[in-house]
Amino acid sequence: MSSSIRKTVNTVLQAFVAAVGRLDKSLSPAVTLNRLRKHHFTTPDSVHLFHVANAGFWLFLMREPGFPMKLAIPAIWSLALLVPFTSQFFVPATPVFMWLITYYSSRFIPTSWRPNISVSLLPTLESVLYGANISDILTRFTHPILDIIAWLPYGVGHFIIPFFVAAFLWLFRTKESLHLWARTFGYLNFAGVVIQIFFPCSAPWYELIHGLTPANYTMKGSPGGLARIDALLHSSAYTVGFSNAPVVFGAFPSLHAACATIEALFMSHFFPQTTRYVWVYAGVLYWATMYLTHHYLIDVVGGACLSIAFFYLFLPDNMRGDAALAPPGGLSNQRSKYEVYDLEDPTDAAAFELSDASSDEEMDITYRSPNPGATLTAAAIPTSKNGQDGKKKNHRHTASIASLIRGEERSAEDGWSPVSATFTVPPARGER
Repeated sequence: MSSSIRKTVNTVLQAFVAAVGRLDKSLSPAVTLNRLRKHHFTTPDSVHLFHVANAGFWLFLMREPGFPMKLAIPAIWSLALLVPFTSQFFVPATPVFMWLITYYSSRFIPTSWRPNISVSLLPTLESVLYGANISDILTRFTHPILDIIAWLPYGVGHFIIPFFVAAFLWLFRTKESLHLWARTFGYLNFAGVVIQIFFPCSAPWYELIHGLTPANYTMKGSPGGLARIDALLHSSAYTVGFSNAPVVFGAFPSLHAACATIEALFMSHFFPQTTRYVWVYAGVLYWATMYLTHHYLIDVVGGACLSIAFFYLFLPDNMRGDAALAPPGGLSNQRSKYEVYDLEDPTDAAAFELSDASSDEEMDITYRSPNPGATLTAAAIPTSKNGQDGKKKNHRHTASIASLIRGEERSAEDGWSPVSATFTVPPARGER
């Protein structure tokens, strides 16, 4: 076990060193400006205009921090984009920051702009679709052990697993896969928050505390079952956090379920060996959202479906199938046909010496005979004029040798001509 752990640690350390070596360590804004001048803008680049408009709208509504302190946000952002070292992180993560500013600033939306809060819709739909209020059934029996099992994915894993997914992709997969993760994760959460703003619904904890009485935007949020974790840990972190949440009535869709689903989809796609583990984690989190009275089952289903839609919408064709397993730098895990048969690659210029034209006249090169009935003769062995064999030269014909090995398993599509079981070589010139 210790050797396996040591090997894993060494692999991670080597991948980390390689990943750091791939980073752009320049701190000169001139480099970024030069790249910007040379960049050929295309239609997809117009999405940055949407990012700017979205940030401008929420900055306008933001009251904490107030003016002019809030101007520091775009100033710091612009500086991060200008420095090459930081821009390689901030540019791909733009959708994530767009989600964060939308979530935070939504608390400042004027009440007159907000839609009415739905209190009875979700429990009614759950009873109609599933025959019972599943979340209510799951909360009837509680236990400290179950509280801890639910708390770990819901109150801890939800906040740190996205960074683990990003770290794994950064270390062991291509840069494009990391950018895809940031883009998909950011836009997914942004879309979820927008739905919650335009379609506000109360959570199960509201039904337990207030029943089906009408809700209003002056009401504080509740930690639900996480209050038991605060009591267990002698803390008030979750009580304070959920009481002051920007989106109090954001039950549908469940972004906890959405994040767990998108994490499981990415890990199982880019690291297939983790599939069973990540989906077990997602399943436990689905249960935790209802056990802790934060979501109805329909919220969980809605969040999971939203993640699946975003995953396949954003996943490009060049990252499907085996292409998703490509390591950093575009290297390939597949072995060449020369490596399979332990032969020298004739395309490697360092593997052989080029000979002049006179050496070609000294030696006959074997070829496939059109007469399959003849047999191999000793005359087929080439000799040089000085009586020595051609061992120093025969590596020039690696491709010809490789074509004779396991010929039945090759096809024309592989670039190799099939070789019959018997073949002959014409006699040397002196014997004709």
